[in-house]
Amino acid sequence: MSKILEISDLKAIAKRRVPKMFFDYADSGAWTEGTYRANEEDFRKVKLRQRVLVDMTNRSLESTMIGQTVSMPVALAPTGLTGMQHADGEMLAARAAEEFGVPFTLSTMSICSIEDVASVTSKPFWFQLYVMRDRDFVKNLIDRAKAAKCSALVLTLDLQILGQRHKDLRNGLSAPPKFTPKHIWQMATRPLWCLQMLKTQRRSFGNIVGHAKNVSDLSSLSSWTAEQFDPQLSWENVGEIRKMWGGPLILKGILDVEDARMAARTGADAIIVSNHGGRQLDGAPSSISMLPKIVDAVGHQIEVHVDGGIRSGQDVLKAVALGAKGTYIGRPFLYGLGAGGKAGVTTALDIIRKELDITMALCGKRDIRDINRDVIAE
Repeated sequence: MSKILEISDLKAIAKRRVPKMFFDYADSGAWTEGTYRANEEDFRKVKLRQRVLVDMTNRSLESTMIGQTVSMPVALAPTGLTGMQHADGEMLAARAAEEFGVPFTLSTMSICSIEDVASVTSKPFWFQLYVMRDRDFVKNLIDRAKAAKCSALVLTLDLQILGQRHKDLRNGLSAPPKFTPKHIWQMATRPLWCLQMLKTQRRSFGNIVGHAKNVSDLSSLSSWTAEQFDPQLSWENVGEIRKMWGGPLILKGILDVEDARMAARTGADAIIVSNHGGRQLDGAPSSISMLPKIVDAVGHQIEVHVDGGIRSGQDVLKAVALGAKGTYIGRPFLYGLGAGGKAGVTTALDIIRKELDITMALCGKRDIRDINRDVIAE
């Protein structure tokens, strides 16, 4: 890890260490992947003002997200199948985030369960919820998150219907993987990954198997998930979830100004400007291109965060400058996890922190809370 300089270095190592089907799952978008690419490319179009001869000492990146103190305005995004990038992946990433002082968000579709992550952490983490047709299961998930003392619920709004991701279909993605010749070859060429997986029993969807009705094994899981995402999810359901949860609520998947206004009226604590990492509606605008418009529309009513395309500390600074009170990294921490487990996640966070700190200084600022659009070059 000591020779790693940027997130792309971690990505290259992860690609060599993680079986292709799981690396591709993390590193792909829907259809043509145009929105996935735009998420990254549009960050590069945002230019910064270089300032000189200002005091750059005593810098601070500390801020808050939904009232929670964070060492920098970055959270680990909820990502499915994290435990397939590295054995016990969610548990390792949660520990790395806790030690770093940033939030970790556990996905409903995680490999390690809510209880697994709670068993290795001492501070509250966040839980991401998909609303399923089986409302009893949803209530049970929320109750389990409460029991684990999760400090925020992240409700994902943009996965009522699953976007088509060609790489996953071509790879025959599943967790655990199928044992076809193609899949056996992929795993056989990743011996370290296989060795780590043999040491853990966590190889399926820990929040679902044994908890959802009639889902006790993998054969029943696939049919259950195929029919459980609720295409009739509505704003009324958001209110129901908010009452059921009773704690800080973050709405993820807002990419339209009108939707942002409707989200602000729900009483939620924050929204995440997000296109699901380019994995849902291909052809949708990038998250960063919509951020300032949404901030202008509702930033005075609700805390606005952003997700999608962040690959550096500079990207974090640009997002904060355009009005985000918090940012989320998904692929960067997954690359770190695949490259080096917990140490790799820590390395990813450290890279982003160093880049954010130096960039802030070169823009003539000492405190992340003072960053605004003044640092953006016209």
